[in-house]
Amino acid sequence: MRGLIALGVLVASAFLLLTTDPRLGLDLRGGTQIVLEAKGDSDAADRSLEVLRRRVDALGVAEPVIARSGENRIVVELPGVQDPAEAVKVLGQTAQLTVQRNGQTVMTGEGISDAQSTRNPQGAGFVVNIQFQGDGAKTWQKVTGEAACEPSGTPGRQIAFVLDGKPISSPEVSLDTPCGAGQAGGATTVTGRFSQPEAKELALVIRSGALPVPVEVIEQRTVGATLGAEAIEASAKAAIIGIALTSLFLMFAYRLAGFLAVVALVGYAGVAYAGLLAVGATLTLPGLAGFVLAIGMAVDANVLIFERAREEYARKPNLRRASENGFRGALSAIADSNVTTLLAAGLLFWLATGPVRGFGVTLTIGVLASMFSALVLSRVLVVWALGTRFVGRHPQLSGLHTLGWVRQRLSVVLYRRPSLWLISAGAVVLVAFAGLFARGLNLGVEFTGGRMLDFAAGGTVDAGRVRTALGDAGFADVVVSSSGNEVSLRTGPIDEAQSARIGQVVSSAVDGGARQSSNELIGPSLSSELRRNAVIGLAIAVAAQLGYLAIRFDWRLGVATVAALLSDVLVLVGIFAWLGKTADGVFLAALLTVIGYSVNDSVVVFDRLRELRGSRLKASYPDVVSDAVVQTVPRTVNTGIGVLFVLAALLVLGDGSLADFATALLIGLVAGTVSTVVTAAPVAIWLESRWPRRAVSKKRPAAARA
Repeated sequence: MRGLIALGVLVASAFLLLTTDPRLGLDLRGGTQIVLEAKGDSDAADRSLEVLRRRVDALGVAEPVIARSGENRIVVELPGVQDPAEAVKVLGQTAQLTVQRNGQTVMTGEGISDAQSTRNPQGAGFVVNIQFQGDGAKTWQKVTGEAACEPSGTPGRQIAFVLDGKPISSPEVSLDTPCGAGQAGGATTVTGRFSQPEAKELALVIRSGALPVPVEVIEQRTVGATLGAEAIEASAKAAIIGIALTSLFLMFAYRLAGFLAVVALVGYAGVAYAGLLAVGATLTLPGLAGFVLAIGMAVDANVLIFERAREEYARKPNLRRASENGFRGALSAIADSNVTTLLAAGLLFWLATGPVRGFGVTLTIGVLASMFSALVLSRVLVVWALGTRFVGRHPQLSGLHTLGWVRQRLSVVLYRRPSLWLISAGAVVLVAFAGLFARGLNLGVEFTGGRMLDFAAGGTVDAGRVRTALGDAGFADVVVSSSGNEVSLRTGPIDEAQSARIGQVVSSAVDGGARQSSNELIGPSLSSELRRNAVIGLAIAVAAQLGYLAIRFDWRLGVATVAALLSDVLVLVGIFAWLGKTADGVFLAALLTVIGYSVNDSVVVFDRLRELRGSRLKASYPDVVSDAVVQTVPRTVNTGIGVLFVLAALLVLGDGSLADFATALLIGLVAGTVSTVVTAAPVAIWLESRWPRRAVSKKRPAAARA
């Protein structure tokens, strides 16, 4: 059955890979850049920006860039948009929706909470279903009750929906509506013989809300990829080298079982990528780097299974039975770590917006594909291969015949004085966090805003030459996009001298020179609302993980996991401040990845702790915690090495933001591994000493006492 399921998933994935083209982001493919001007003050432009962001999300464009430019201009960059004219039409509508009866406005769009297009169940065409909110539901019931008292066919029985001053539908109130009572339920349907695109567009602009002021399209152009071919080629090489090194390490550590795990990981890569294609996710360079990292982290489940199988074989030398018990024994740790990650990913998707929401989608698909790879595909291959007679006669080929060098030689008691571990961990966190006060965190243009510089050249612009020249001049963080003989630069806050220097570099890098055509301030593309939603979503995700761990393990272990997570975040942010690295949107993705890795590492150790404590109730709790940490060292080391190969390749071959991404993840990898030992475990011991769990005593029955 598992084999048939695995075959079916692989065939479906192969079909998607062969028939579906990926949606590439602005950095890899280019797209459409639209400059809009709001007819109002700066505050109206700010409010218009948030409405436009909701409309872009509703259009299905992932990873867009939306930022203020100057006093009342808004720059919208849409990666891979196929129909720029349609995007301009939707973005530019003010969407001032009113509900009118007898020519009088009885309700505005403020009373509407949602709108969805659907096929007309009673005839041809499509309709728009509208949901009311607040006083809108009561107003609608009152208005329809009054209209129902008018004779059929008269204007008084009609209720008109008017968008931007133009009637779009004027339906009569249905005959089954009671006079005076009206339509209850807070919903209605707008009919108008709409086509499917018309109904979808109408629902979109109603749902996203009304622009507070009209906006005018000032400029529309197609731009090239913001990253050069060299950077894309370097990331591809890093992916190949990192995955190859990880595969060789697995085969070295686990021999035949490692080779089968590599085959399963190839299947994982195909299934995960097919999943991204199926949901229409937009692939950006940081996203691809995160995808490559996910392949490395997917090693963890296989390592957990193989270490369990080694333990089973040491108890009873039977490879097939040991491998089957290894899968069963590791299931709890794999399930707990993946469920906590899925909780975070799901909440980030529902509660956050923009790149944080995109990260939630990628993370969810990666986790589900990883579970399929480890629990279905890898199990089919390993159990079948290790059950053959040839491997049974030569168990040394399997790689599961020994506990391994680390497990055989490592015997140490770690937590006789857990307070020393906590003091050491606190000192490291304070030193790292002090970087925020000593040097400050260098926020990227997504958080701070900056400048948009446009140049016009005498001929076609080679964006690669411009990027290289700017990097050599010390402006590696500048985002470059070109369109014909024009080039646009987006940079952080700079003074006039730096602006002039950038102009000189661009002019020298373009044949025939270049003339600056505009120099405008731009606002942050990660707006205050988006940042607030991301923080709220992350906080709720962490709280959900804490609740799950409290139910599955114990509230003390949940608190210990969150303590380690917070220390990892503080260490990563602090070290980035000391290094003077830029904290931009790529750093945000790395930070979220580190949080997931930290929780995963702690859950694996605490799963072993739960198992050991169940069989050693009378043993000292610090000693049981110490044994749990020591017994999971092989898994920690082997998983860490697998991820390290991928990150090292990205760091050596990558450049600019890709190298910073790899740096952040390397720091997070080390911090997440160490924090489990020096923070999570000691905190769990301290909490147990302060609030010990009550021992469950088994009372003898009355007859026995007598």
